[in-house]
Amino acid sequence: MNMPVNIDQLEVGYDIPAAIGMDASEIQTPALVLDLDALERNIEKMGDYAKAHGMRHRVHGKMHKSVDVAQLQVELGGACGVCCQKVSEAEVFARGGIKDVLVSNQVRDPAKIDRLARMPKLGARTICCVDDIANVADLSEAAQRHGTQIECLVEIDCGAGRCGVTTTPEVIAIAKAIDAAPGLKFAGIQAYQGAMQHMDLYEDRKAKIDIAVAQVKDAVDGLKAEGLDCDIVGGGGTGSYYFESTSGVYNELQCGSYAFMDADYGRILDENGNRIDRGEWENAFFILTSVMSHAKADKAIVDAGLKAQSVDSGLPVIFGRTDVEYVKCSDEHGVVADPDGVLKVNDKLHLVPGHCDPTANVHDWYVGVRNGKVEALWPVSARGKAY
Repeated sequence: MNMPVNIDQLEVGYDIPAAIGMDASEIQTPALVLDLDALERNIEKMGDYAKAHGMRHRVHGKMHKSVDVAQLQVELGGACGVCCQKVSEAEVFARGGIKDVLVSNQVRDPAKIDRLARMPKLGARTICCVDDIANVADLSEAAQRHGTQIECLVEIDCGAGRCGVTTTPEVIAIAKAIDAAPGLKFAGIQAYQGAMQHMDLYEDRKAKIDIAVAQVKDAVDGLKAEGLDCDIVGGGGTGSYYFESTSGVYNELQCGSYAFMDADYGRILDENGNRIDRGEWENAFFILTSVMSHAKADKAIVDAGLKAQSVDSGLPVIFGRTDVEYVKCSDEHGVVADPDGVLKVNDKLHLVPGHCDPTANVHDWYVGVRNGKVEALWPVSARGKAY
Protein backbone atom coordinates (compact mmCIF):
# COMPACT_ATOMS: atom_id res chain seq x y z
CA MET A 1 0.00 0.00 0.00
CA ASN A 2 1.35 3.41 -0.95
CA MET A 3 1.28 5.67 2.11
CA PRO A 4 0.96 9.46 1.87
CA VAL A 5 4.22 11.34 2.39
CA ASN A 6 4.51 14.16 4.93
CA ILE A 7 6.80 16.52 3.03
CA ASP A 8 7.32 18.69 6.12
CA GLN A 9 9.19 15.82 7.78
CA LEU A 10 11.67 15.47 4.92
CA GLU A 11 15.00 17.25 4.68
CA VAL A 12 16.08 19.08 1.53
CA GLY A 13 19.21 17.62 0.04
CA TYR A 14 18.76 14.27 1.77
CA ASP A 15 15.16 13.16 1.26
CA ILE A 16 13.87 15.74 -1.22
CA PRO A 17 15.43 18.05 -3.83
CA ALA A 18 13.51 21.18 -2.85
CA ALA A 19 11.02 22.73 -0.45
CA ILE A 20 7.86 24.59 -1.38
CA GLY A 21 8.45 28.33 -1.39
CA MET A 22 12.19 28.27 -2.03
CA ASP A 23 13.82 29.98 -4.99
CA ALA A 24 14.23 27.75 -8.02
CA SER A 25 17.97 28.52 -7.88
CA GLU A 26 18.17 26.55 -4.61
CA ILE A 27 16.84 23.25 -6.01
CA GLN A 28 19.27 20.38 -5.40
CA THR A 29 20.46 18.72 -8.59
CA PRO A 30 20.00 16.62 -10.56
CA ALA A 31 16.23 16.96 -10.19
CA LEU A 32 13.13 16.71 -12.33
CA VAL A 33 11.61 20.16 -12.74
CA LEU A 34 8.19 20.94 -14.16
CA ASP A 35 7.35 24.34 -15.59
CA LEU A 36 3.84 24.47 -14.15
CA ASP A 37 2.60 27.18 -16.51
CA ALA A 38 3.71 25.26 -19.60
CA LEU A 39 2.40 21.97 -18.19
CA GLU A 40 -1.03 23.45 -17.52
CA ARG A 41 -1.20 25.05 -20.97
CA ASN A 42 -0.35 21.71 -22.61
CA ILE A 43 -2.98 19.88 -20.56
CA GLU A 44 -5.70 22.44 -21.25
CA LYS A 45 -4.86 22.54 -24.96
CA MET A 46 -5.21 18.78 -25.40
CA GLY A 47 -8.36 18.76 -23.29
CA ASP A 48 -9.92 21.50 -25.42
CA TYR A 49 -8.92 19.64 -28.59
CA ALA A 50 -10.44 16.36 -27.45
CA LYS A 51 -13.67 18.04 -26.39
CA ALA A 52 -13.93 19.97 -29.67
CA HIS A 53 -13.58 16.73 -31.62
CA GLY A 54 -16.02 14.73 -29.52
CA MET A 55 -13.29 12.48 -28.16
CA ARG A 56 -12.60 11.14 -24.70
CA HIS A 57 -8.99 11.45 -23.59
CA ARG A 58 -7.54 8.66 -21.47
CA VAL A 59 -4.11 10.00 -20.55
CA HIS A 60 -1.12 7.67 -20.46
CA GLY A 61 0.01 7.32 -16.87
CA LYS A 62 3.12 5.37 -17.81
CA MET A 63 4.59 8.61 -19.12
CA HIS A 64 4.70 10.49 -15.82
CA LYS A 65 3.83 7.78 -13.23
CA SER A 66 2.36 10.55 -11.06
CA VAL A 67 -1.04 10.60 -9.38
CA ASP A 68 -0.71 14.39 -9.02
CA VAL A 69 -0.11 14.93 -12.73
CA ALA A 70 -2.97 12.56 -13.59
CA GLN A 71 -5.32 14.44 -11.28
CA LEU A 72 -4.29 17.69 -12.98
CA GLN A 73 -5.08 16.11 -16.35
CA VAL A 74 -8.53 15.14 -15.09
CA GLU A 75 -9.24 18.54 -13.51
CA LEU A 76 -7.77 20.85 -16.16
CA GLY A 77 -7.95 18.66 -19.26
CA GLY A 78 -11.14 16.74 -18.66
CA ALA A 79 -9.40 13.36 -18.94
CA CYS A 80 -11.77 10.42 -18.47
CA GLY A 81 -9.11 8.28 -16.80
CA VAL A 82 -5.68 6.81 -17.35
CA CYS A 83 -3.90 4.09 -19.27
CA CYS A 84 -1.23 2.06 -17.50
CA GLN A 85 1.00 -0.71 -18.75
CA LYS A 86 1.30 -2.84 -15.63
CA VAL A 87 -1.07 -3.93 -12.87
CA SER A 88 1.14 -2.53 -10.10
CA GLU A 89 1.14 0.83 -11.87
CA ALA A 90 -2.63 0.72 -12.28
CA GLU A 91 -3.09 0.01 -8.56
CA VAL A 92 -1.21 3.21 -7.68
CA PHE A 93 -3.55 5.34 -9.79
CA ALA A 94 -6.65 3.57 -8.47
CA ARG A 95 -5.52 4.10 -4.87
CA GLY A 96 -4.79 7.71 -5.76
CA GLY A 97 -8.40 8.35 -6.71
CA ILE A 98 -8.41 7.87 -10.49
CA LYS A 99 -11.77 6.26 -11.19
CA ASP A 100 -11.27 4.77 -14.66
CA VAL A 101 -8.10 2.74 -15.25
CA LEU A 102 -7.09 0.77 -18.34
CA VAL A 103 -4.16 -1.62 -18.30
CA SER A 104 -3.42 -1.19 -22.00
CA ASN A 105 -1.55 -4.47 -22.04
CA GLN A 106 -2.06 -8.20 -21.60
CA VAL A 107 -2.32 -9.63 -18.07
CA ARG A 108 -1.46 -13.34 -18.08
CA ASP A 109 0.37 -14.26 -14.87
CA PRO A 110 -2.04 -15.76 -12.27
CA ALA A 111 -0.88 -13.47 -9.44
CA LYS A 112 -1.26 -10.39 -11.62
CA ILE A 113 -4.70 -11.50 -12.80
CA ASP A 114 -5.74 -11.95 -9.17
CA ARG A 115 -4.61 -8.41 -8.31
CA LEU A 116 -6.34 -7.01 -11.38
CA ALA A 117 -9.59 -8.66 -10.30
CA ARG A 118 -9.33 -6.96 -6.90
CA MET A 119 -8.84 -3.49 -8.37
CA PRO A 120 -12.55 -2.63 -8.70
CA LYS A 121 -12.71 -2.82 -4.89
CA LEU A 122 -10.49 0.29 -4.90
CA GLY A 123 -13.36 2.15 -6.57
CA ALA A 124 -11.97 2.16 -10.11
CA ARG A 125 -13.47 0.95 -13.36
CA THR A 126 -10.94 -1.72 -14.33
CA ILE A 127 -10.14 -2.56 -17.95
CA CYS A 128 -7.45 -4.69 -19.59
CA CYS A 129 -6.49 -5.85 -23.07
CA VAL A 130 -6.87 -9.37 -24.47
CA ASP A 131 -5.30 -10.85 -27.59
CA ASP A 132 -5.64 -14.58 -26.81
CA ILE A 133 -8.93 -16.38 -26.24
CA ALA A 134 -7.20 -18.60 -23.65
CA ASN A 135 -6.80 -15.53 -21.42
CA VAL A 136 -10.57 -15.09 -21.11
CA ALA A 137 -11.22 -18.05 -18.80
CA ASP A 138 -8.48 -17.01 -16.37
CA LEU A 139 -9.77 -13.43 -16.15
CA SER A 140 -13.34 -14.66 -15.71
CA GLU A 141 -12.42 -17.06 -12.91
CA ALA A 142 -10.58 -14.35 -10.98
CA ALA A 143 -13.38 -11.82 -11.37
CA GLN A 144 -15.95 -14.33 -10.13
CA ARG A 145 -13.76 -15.32 -7.19
CA HIS A 146 -13.54 -11.70 -6.03
CA GLY A 147 -17.10 -10.75 -6.96
CA THR A 148 -15.93 -7.99 -9.31
CA GLN A 149 -16.11 -7.12 -12.98
CA ILE A 150 -13.18 -6.76 -15.37
CA GLU A 151 -13.88 -4.98 -18.64
CA CYS A 152 -11.88 -6.16 -21.63
CA LEU A 153 -10.72 -4.63 -24.90
CA VAL A 154 -9.64 -6.84 -27.77
CA GLU A 155 -6.23 -5.58 -28.85
CA ILE A 156 -5.53 -5.20 -32.55
CA ASP A 157 -1.99 -5.13 -33.87
CA CYS A 158 -2.43 -2.25 -36.30
CA GLY A 159 1.24 -1.80 -37.12
CA ALA A 160 3.28 -1.77 -33.91
CA GLY A 161 4.20 -5.45 -34.31
CA ARG A 162 3.88 -6.24 -30.61
CA CYS A 163 0.72 -7.54 -28.93
CA GLY A 164 -2.62 -7.87 -30.64
CA VAL A 165 -4.44 -9.90 -33.28
CA THR A 166 -4.46 -8.90 -36.92
CA THR A 167 -7.74 -10.10 -38.43
CA THR A 168 -11.39 -9.24 -37.88
CA PRO A 169 -12.43 -12.91 -37.37
CA GLU A 170 -9.93 -13.15 -34.50
CA VAL A 171 -11.30 -9.95 -32.97
CA ILE A 172 -14.86 -11.26 -33.19
CA ALA A 173 -14.01 -14.66 -31.69
CA ILE A 174 -12.29 -13.13 -28.66
CA ALA A 175 -15.01 -10.50 -28.20
CA LYS A 176 -17.71 -13.19 -28.20
CA ALA A 177 -15.80 -15.21 -25.62
CA ILE A 178 -15.47 -12.14 -23.39
CA ASP A 179 -19.15 -11.27 -23.81
CA ALA A 180 -20.16 -14.78 -22.73
CA ALA A 181 -17.78 -15.02 -19.75
CA PRO A 182 -19.15 -14.42 -16.23
CA GLY A 183 -17.45 -11.53 -14.46
CA LEU A 184 -16.22 -9.97 -17.70
CA LYS A 185 -17.63 -7.27 -19.95
CA PHE A 186 -16.70 -6.65 -23.56
CA ALA A 187 -15.82 -2.95 -23.73
CA GLY A 188 -14.36 -2.49 -27.21
CA ILE A 189 -11.06 -2.32 -29.05
CA GLN A 190 -7.52 -1.23 -28.24
CA ALA A 191 -5.72 -0.11 -31.43
CA TYR A 192 -2.63 1.97 -30.74
CA GLN A 193 -0.23 2.38 -33.65
CA GLY A 194 2.97 2.94 -31.69
CA ALA A 195 5.47 2.26 -34.45
CA MET A 196 4.71 5.46 -36.36
CA GLN A 197 4.57 7.96 -33.49
CA HIS A 198 8.14 9.20 -33.93
CA MET A 199 8.31 9.26 -37.73
CA ASP A 200 9.51 12.75 -38.56
CA LEU A 201 7.25 13.51 -41.51
CA TYR A 202 3.53 14.16 -41.09
CA GLU A 203 2.78 12.45 -44.42
CA ASP A 204 4.60 9.28 -43.36
CA ARG A 205 2.67 9.11 -40.11
CA LYS A 206 -0.62 9.66 -41.92
CA ALA A 207 0.10 6.85 -44.39
CA LYS A 208 0.63 4.42 -41.52
CA ILE A 209 -2.44 5.48 -39.57
CA ASP A 210 -4.67 5.30 -42.66
CA ILE A 211 -3.89 1.58 -42.80
CA ALA A 212 -4.70 1.23 -39.11
CA VAL A 213 -8.00 3.12 -39.41
CA ALA A 214 -9.17 0.83 -42.22
CA GLN A 215 -8.25 -2.23 -40.18
CA VAL A 216 -10.05 -0.95 -37.09
CA LYS A 217 -13.14 0.11 -39.02
CA ASP A 218 -13.43 -3.36 -40.48
CA ALA A 219 -13.27 -4.85 -36.99
CA VAL A 220 -15.84 -2.41 -35.55
CA ASP A 221 -18.22 -3.13 -38.43
CA GLY A 222 -17.72 -6.88 -38.01
CA LEU A 223 -18.47 -6.69 -34.29
CA LYS A 224 -21.59 -4.59 -34.90
CA ALA A 225 -22.86 -7.21 -37.34
CA GLU A 226 -22.57 -9.71 -34.48
CA GLY A 227 -24.49 -7.44 -32.12
CA LEU A 228 -21.41 -6.27 -30.23
CA ASP A 229 -20.97 -2.52 -29.84
CA CYS A 230 -17.72 -0.89 -28.74
CA ASP A 231 -17.89 1.58 -25.88
CA ILE A 232 -14.17 2.21 -26.40
CA VAL A 233 -12.23 2.33 -29.64
CA GLY A 234 -8.97 3.56 -28.20
CA GLY A 235 -5.59 4.61 -29.51
CA GLY A 236 -3.82 7.74 -30.63
CA GLY A 237 -0.61 9.23 -29.35
CA THR A 238 1.15 12.57 -29.30
CA GLY A 239 2.37 11.95 -32.85
CA SER A 240 -0.98 10.93 -34.30
CA TYR A 241 -3.98 12.10 -32.24
CA TYR A 242 -5.21 14.41 -35.02
CA PHE A 243 -5.58 11.41 -37.32
CA GLU A 244 -7.53 9.18 -34.94
CA SER A 245 -9.75 12.05 -33.79
CA THR A 246 -10.91 12.76 -37.37
CA SER A 247 -11.14 9.12 -38.45
CA GLY A 248 -14.81 8.60 -37.63
CA VAL A 249 -13.79 5.29 -36.01
CA TYR A 250 -11.85 6.03 -32.83
CA ASN A 251 -13.62 7.64 -29.87
CA GLU A 252 -10.87 7.68 -27.24
CA LEU A 253 -7.35 9.15 -27.37
CA GLN A 254 -4.42 7.87 -25.29
CA CYS A 255 -1.84 10.64 -25.56
CA GLY A 256 0.86 10.97 -22.93
CA SER A 257 4.05 12.80 -23.87
CA TYR A 258 2.25 15.96 -25.08
CA ALA A 259 2.04 17.11 -21.44
CA PHE A 260 5.82 17.08 -20.87
CA MET A 261 7.29 17.08 -24.41
CA ASP A 262 10.71 15.43 -24.65
CA ALA A 263 13.46 16.01 -27.21
CA ASP A 264 12.65 12.98 -29.36
CA TYR A 265 8.96 13.81 -29.76
CA GLY A 266 9.84 17.47 -30.23
CA ARG A 267 11.74 16.66 -33.41
CA ILE A 268 8.74 15.33 -35.34
CA LEU A 269 7.09 17.69 -37.80
CA ASP A 270 3.52 18.92 -38.01
CA GLU A 271 1.46 19.34 -41.17
CA ASN A 272 3.28 22.58 -41.98
CA GLY A 273 6.77 21.13 -41.52
CA ASN A 274 7.36 22.70 -38.09
CA ARG A 275 8.76 20.88 -35.04
CA ILE A 276 5.92 20.13 -32.64
CA ASP A 277 7.86 21.53 -29.66
CA ARG A 278 7.94 24.94 -31.37
CA GLY A 279 4.28 25.76 -31.54
CA GLU A 280 2.04 22.76 -31.02
CA TRP A 281 3.41 21.84 -27.57
CA GLU A 282 5.73 23.41 -25.01
CA ASN A 283 8.64 21.86 -23.14
CA ALA A 284 7.43 21.53 -19.56
CA PHE A 285 9.72 18.75 -18.25
CA PHE A 286 13.39 19.22 -17.49
CA ILE A 287 16.31 17.70 -15.70
CA LEU A 288 17.89 20.50 -13.73
CA THR A 289 21.63 19.93 -13.55
CA SER A 290 24.60 21.83 -12.11
CA VAL A 291 28.13 22.38 -13.35
CA MET A 292 30.40 20.51 -10.93
CA SER A 293 33.74 20.91 -12.69
CA HIS A 294 35.31 23.11 -15.35
CA ALA A 295 38.90 21.92 -15.08
CA LYS A 296 39.04 21.64 -18.87
CA ALA A 297 38.72 25.03 -20.56
CA ASP A 298 36.46 23.84 -23.39
CA LYS A 299 34.06 21.64 -21.47
CA ALA A 300 31.95 21.68 -18.34
CA ILE A 301 31.03 18.60 -16.34
CA VAL A 302 27.50 18.47 -14.94
CA ASP A 303 25.96 16.18 -12.33
CA ALA A 304 23.27 14.60 -14.56
CA GLY A 305 24.63 11.45 -16.18
CA LEU A 306 23.14 8.11 -17.13
CA LYS A 307 21.61 7.54 -13.70
CA ALA A 308 19.54 10.71 -13.99
CA GLN A 309 17.97 10.01 -17.39
CA SER A 310 17.30 7.63 -20.22
CA VAL A 311 19.30 8.13 -23.42
CA ASP A 312 17.60 5.41 -25.50
CA SER A 313 16.16 8.17 -27.72
CA GLY A 314 19.29 10.27 -27.77
CA LEU A 315 21.12 12.69 -25.53
CA PRO A 316 19.28 15.55 -23.85
CA VAL A 317 19.11 19.00 -25.35
CA ILE A 318 20.06 22.06 -23.30
CA PHE A 319 16.95 24.21 -23.18
CA GLY A 320 17.15 27.77 -24.46
CA ARG A 321 20.87 27.70 -25.32
CA THR A 322 22.86 27.31 -28.51
CA ASP A 323 26.27 28.26 -27.11
CA VAL A 324 26.74 25.02 -25.17
CA GLU A 325 25.86 21.38 -25.98
CA TYR A 326 25.44 18.20 -23.93
CA VAL A 327 27.68 15.76 -25.83
CA LYS A 328 28.40 12.72 -23.66
CA CYS A 329 27.53 11.02 -20.38
CA SER A 330 28.67 8.31 -18.01
CA ASP A 331 27.00 7.06 -14.82
CA GLU A 332 27.23 10.24 -12.75
CA HIS A 333 28.68 12.82 -15.16
CA GLY A 334 27.48 14.72 -18.19
CA VAL A 335 29.92 16.39 -20.53
CA VAL A 336 28.88 19.78 -21.91
CA ALA A 337 30.86 21.27 -24.78
CA ASP A 338 31.63 24.88 -23.79
CA PRO A 339 34.01 26.19 -26.46
CA ASP A 340 33.85 29.80 -25.27
CA GLY A 341 34.09 28.99 -21.58
CA VAL A 342 30.83 30.71 -20.68
CA LEU A 343 29.82 28.33 -17.90
CA LYS A 344 31.00 28.47 -14.29
CA VAL A 345 30.96 25.94 -11.46
CA ASN A 346 27.47 25.75 -9.88
CA ASP A 347 25.77 27.22 -12.94
CA LYS A 348 22.51 25.39 -13.60
CA LEU A 349 21.19 24.13 -16.94
CA HIS A 350 17.75 22.83 -17.92
CA LEU A 351 18.04 19.62 -19.94
CA VAL A 352 15.21 18.37 -22.14
CA PRO A 353 15.60 14.59 -21.96
CA GLY A 354 15.41 12.45 -25.06
CA HIS A 355 12.67 10.23 -23.64
CA CYS A 356 10.45 11.42 -20.80
CA ASP A 357 8.87 8.09 -19.73
CA PRO A 358 11.96 6.15 -18.57
CA THR A 359 13.60 9.36 -17.33
CA ALA A 360 10.73 10.00 -14.92
CA ASN A 361 11.03 6.43 -13.67
CA VAL A 362 14.52 6.99 -12.22
CA HIS A 363 13.51 9.93 -10.00
CA ASP A 364 11.52 10.11 -6.77
CA TRP A 365 10.15 13.66 -7.07
CA TYR A 366 8.85 16.31 -9.42
CA VAL A 367 9.65 19.89 -8.45
CA GLY A 368 6.94 22.19 -9.79
CA VAL A 369 8.15 25.74 -10.47
CA ARG A 370 6.25 28.92 -11.26
CA ASN A 371 7.65 32.45 -11.48
CA GLY A 372 11.04 31.34 -10.17
CA LYS A 373 9.63 29.74 -7.01
CA VAL A 374 9.00 26.13 -6.02
CA GLU A 375 5.22 25.75 -5.88
CA ALA A 376 4.76 21.98 -5.80
CA LEU A 377 6.64 18.85 -4.78
CA TRP A 378 5.03 15.71 -6.17
CA PRO A 379 6.20 12.12 -5.73
CA VAL A 380 6.74 9.97 -8.80
CA SER A 381 4.01 7.80 -7.34
CA ALA A 382 4.34 4.70 -9.54
CA ARG A 383 8.12 4.76 -9.89
CA GLY A 384 9.48 1.23 -10.28
CA LYS A 385 6.00 -0.29 -10.68
CA ALA A 386 6.99 -2.52 -13.58
CA TYR A 387 5.20 -5.76 -12.62
